[in-house]
Amino acid sequence: MESFFAYIASFVRLSEESREELTAVLRPMELPKGHSLLRPGGVCKHFYFIGKGLSRTYYFKDGKDVTDWISTEGSIAVSIISFLTHQPDIRGIELLEPSSLLAISHTDLEQLYARFHDIERLGRLLISAGIIQLQQRFDDLHFASAHERYQRLIDTTPSLINRVPLGMIASYLGITQETLSRIRAQH
Repeated sequence: MESFFAYIASFVRLSEESREELTAVLRPMELPKGHSLLRPGGVCKHFYFIGKGLSRTYYFKDGKDVTDWISTEGSIAVSIISFLTHQPDIRGIELLEPSSLLAISHTDLEQLYARFHDIERLGRLLISAGIIQLQQRFDDLHFASAHERYQRLIDTTPSLINRVPLGMIASYLGITQETLSRIRAQH
């Protein structure tokens, strides 16, 4: 729980009352590797803070499994489009390791937004940070070389190389597994 509130503190300072009300609706979860937080075609009704563990967001295209996002400890796992629109998403979210999570439902979050300005501000800042991350990912996939994308992954989250199957890392980087192997051999 403390890692969640440390994460929150990087965005906004919550009042004691807001913190207590938020704590009251957070649902701690201990889930095994392989658990689906969201199946493709489902509606994302919760967002998850990963206290320990790892998840990936993925979809299928032309029969291929594509890893779209990887969420590590101290970050959020969510299908943001589905969470905000209540519409099904083609993406799924699965745990790649046994994980300790905190979940909050869309309904509970909306009720907190209505009652607490600092929590509503937190939501806006989280969405803004998410948009920036998505734009950076988009830019990486469109403007950075395969080697540059791999180097950025190593610089920002080096532990992923030992925690995520190489096929998923290659997919996340938008390259083939063979290209990833060549890049790794050069390091």
